[in-house]
Amino acid sequence: MTAADFQTQIVNHSDYINGFAMKYTRNRENAMDLAQETILRAFLNHEKFRTNTNLKGWLKIMMRNIFINGVRKKSNQMIHCDSDSYRMMVGESYEFTPIDQMMEGQIISEIQALNNDLRKPFELHLEGFKYKEIAEKLEIPIGTVKSRVFQARKKLAVQLRK
Repeated sequence: MTAADFQTQIVNHSDYINGFAMKYTRNRENAMDLAQETILRAFLNHEKFRTNTNLKGWLKIMMRNIFINGVRKKSNQMIHCDSDSYRMMVGESYEFTPIDQMMEGQIISEIQALNNDLRKPFELHLEGFKYKEIAEKLEIPIGTVKSRVFQARKKLAVQLRK
């Protein structure tokens, strides 16, 4: 199959691609982005398509993989948002309420109450350091860093539920 024939078939399936993208994203703009990404990848990988195979199925699998990889990428991003930025973003009052101050104070005191072995790696992680950087800084194995951050989270979750 020539590249021109392949591209023509892809364009003929654009309604199918757009409809299927909408099922994944449930948002028109995101669906358009997903459909465009799928079409672009299909054009770039046309030599990998085997003649006499189901083109719709190939496109569907490609779209699913793009969608899943996008979700994974977004979930792995560290989001840093201090309370001031959050308040501005959601349009809330810039002033802290007494409850906000109590909660923040409680969280800080619980973090300070952790033993030093758990607190240090956890605080560095909160500051945005990567596990590898924390391991190098504290001169401990990366597995130990991961374990201590996990243990600190678990302990804080129990303490803050009380």
